[in-house]
Order: sequence, then structure tokens, then C-alpha cells
Amino acid sequence: MKENQKVSALALFPFLLFIIIFIGSGIITGDFYAFPAPTACAIGIIVAFLMFKGTVAEKFTTFAKGVGNEDIVIMCMIYLLAGAFSTVSQEMGGVDSVVNLGLSFLPASVVTAGLFVIACFMSLATGTSMGTLSALAPIGIGVVEATGLSMPLMMGAIIGGCMFGDNLSFISDTTIAATRSQGCEMRDKFRMNLTIALPAAIITFVLLLVFGRSSGTAAIEVGTYNVIKILPYLSVIVLALIGVNVFVVLTIGVVFSGVIGMAMSGMTFLTFAQAIYNGMLGMMEVFLTSIFIGGLAELVKVNGGIHWLLEKVQLFIKGPKSAEVGIAAMVCLTDMSIANNTVSIIVDGPIARGICEEYKVDPRRSASLLDMFACVMQGAIPYGAQILMVGSLTAGGVTALQVIPCLWYQALLAVFGIASIFIPFADGVIKKDPWNFEHWMPQSMVGKENASK
Repeated sequence: MKENQKVSALALFPFLLFIIIFIGSGIITGDFYAFPAPTACAIGIIVAFLMFKGTVAEKFTTFAKGVGNEDIVIMCMIYLLAGAFSTVSQEMGGVDSVVNLGLSFLPASVVTAGLFVIACFMSLATGTSMGTLSALAPIGIGVVEATGLSMPLMMGAIIGGCMFGDNLSFISDTTIAATRSQGCEMRDKFRMNLTIALPAAIITFVLLLVFGRSSGTAAIEVGTYNVIKILPYLSVIVLALIGVNVFVVLTIGVVFSGVIGMAMSGMTFLTFAQAIYNGMLGMMEVFLTSIFIGGLAELVKVNGGIHWLLEKVQLFIKGPKSAEVGIAAMVCLTDMSIANNTVSIIVDGPIARGICEEYKVDPRRSASLLDMFACVMQGAIPYGAQILMVGSLTAGGVTALQVIPCLWYQALLAVFGIASIFIPFADGVIKKDPWNFEHWMPQSMVGKENASK
């Protein structure tokens, strides 16, 4: 850290105020999504303008610099495209086809494990845990009522599958936030993350096969599906894995879904355009939160808040491994506080990046840890949107205390995630030198590392 760098604990107050408002409103209303995150952040920004020294013009310049940060802008553009793809694909019937195709192959006796797998694929393809949960939970409820299976175990299995894709999907807002905040490629983060998440998913599947079996013979009602409508999801996954630029991938996905919708689902060019717009509007909360957090973080950083926090965190960090533990613990605590995994990653991203630079932690590891542990915590807290939705859909028939012991995937993901810190079995999938910036880091960062030496 530079000797003339400003360090101030008080500079963190606007940031903390945002979190306090977010948490407080959730406690008071009982709904942690009732108070819009952008509004809470805007209050923090106003306080920062009132607190910090300098003219309004100077402070706005600092704020605008944070809002206009290359990573923030890229992240927000990806959000918009991801929202457009998700909505267009859903409206042309892609979601129904994915669900019904999976159900058509499932014997009733293994439906719990089967719905877990469907949830994994569907959330991986669509990038949304909530969208997947809203589609699959009613099916799971109907299956339980017909077969007598355990409702908490069924709901736990579906939530686990939802968080699998939320953590790994190329179009998930958590993946976008984690990779852009840490400055790494989605493909690299996916490969590293998959080596940790896949064993957890496989063990969960086996456990569900053993303990989630049904002795009943009731048939599962399956709707119609069309394999062609699943192709846009597969194309996005394949193109992203082979390294095609994410903007190109998502644009192809949107157009592909639109063409299929117009050819097979009665979608017109006008309704296609409306679906794109509605998808973008659906991402507006996280879009605004991201740019507001970017501006607020720059104000806090310039006035010494981030550096003060880094100094305190460093007291407990002795090397790269303890730094990774610190990043994982930090995002867990943040998500416990604000019950939003995307916002937690956006809030912790700048701090995690500073830790990476200080202790030479692989940014791909940092992105993986942020996303992984935010999803672990988000899918397990009783006031998180996932468990709250399950309680709502089951009309209160299943409580959080009943579902939480059945969240086997999240527990196993946490175990494998912690193990990967001390037994770096996931690091071998990436051969590039993480600190050779010229070879893999975004061009905007080339030279920054050399300048800091």
C-alpha cells in the first residue's frame, strides 16, 4: 500500500448505511426483497456526498469514474443481454420443453433425484435459480402429493439443483458479477468451479437415489416438448465453453430463440422485440445496483475506506490460503446480512480483488469462491428468496427448519469448496500463470500490475 494513500474507517459509513438499510427493511417487513437495493444504495451515495470533502463537482467526477469503470459497464451490458435471452427463450417455450423432456425419461421411483438433475441443467441453461424454482417446485409438489415422497427432501433437492446452475451458468448474474469484479474469463472460472461443484452434485444425486426413492407406482403427468426449443440453451453453453466472446454468445442465443419462436411458437417480430425489452427490464434492479455500487465504491475508495478495511482484513491473513478463506467467509457473512447473492458479490468484489493483488491469489479462484459461497449461503438461509418461495408455494406446509437439513447439495458444495483451498485439486485445470497479466487479463488491466511494482 502506498504511504500517501488515505486510510479512513469513517469513509466506510455510506457503504455500511446501505447494508443497514437493506437488512433493517428486511427485518421490519419480513421480506428482504421489499426495499429496492438501488434505493438503499442511492441513500448511501447521498450521505457520501454530504460526508466527504471536496466540491460537488469533484465528488460527482469520482462517482462517475466508478460508474464508468470498464468492468462495471461490461457487467451491466451482459446483464441486459442475459435478461433478453432468458425471457425470449422462455416465451418461445424453451423452459417448458426442458422440464417436460426431463420428466419424460424419469421413472416415478427416482423422481426426486431426477428433478434435481433437471433443476441443475435448467438453471445452468437459464442462469436463474428463482426462474427454475418457480417452474419446477409446483411439479415437485404435485409429484409428492401423488407418490407420498418427503416434501422437505423434494424441495431441498430442487433448491440444490437451482443453486448448481446459479453458481455455474454463463448467464447467471452471480457469474457475471464475480468474473467481471475479479477481472477473469467466464470460461476459466467455469472450469475451475465445475471441478468443485460437480463432485458435490454427483454425491447429492447418489444420495437422492438412495433416500429419495418412491415405492409408489403413480404416473407422472408429462406435458409436450420440442427438442428444437432446447437448442438455444445448448448453443449458449457450448459456445461459451469453447471461448466465444460472451456478447457474441448471448446475441446468438437471443436471435436463435427468436427465430425458433417465430417459426414454431407464433412469436412475431414485434413480440420478439418486446420480449427482448422485457428481459432487459427484468434485469434493471441488478443493473442499477451495480452502477450505484460502482460509483459508491469509488467514493469510499478515494476517501480511504477500502484501504482501511484491507488493512484490518490483512491482520487475519498470513498468506494465499488464509486469504481465500477470508474471501469465502466475507461473502458468506455479507449474504447472510443482505440475503442477495448477486449484491453480496458486487459489494465484496472490490475488496476481494484487493486481497488477490496483495496476496497473489488467483483471481479465477477468487471469482469461483465468491460465486460458490454466495450461492451456498443464499440457498440455505431461511429468509432467502429460494426458501421463502418454497414456503409460499407449499402454502406454509413446509417450513424453513424442515427444508434446511435437506439442502444436501449446498452442504457438500461448502465442504468441497473449503477442501479446495487446502487441497488445491481445482487449480490444475488452469495452466496459465494468473499473474502474467499480458497473457490473459483484460487489456484495461495490462500495465496496472507493473505500475504498482
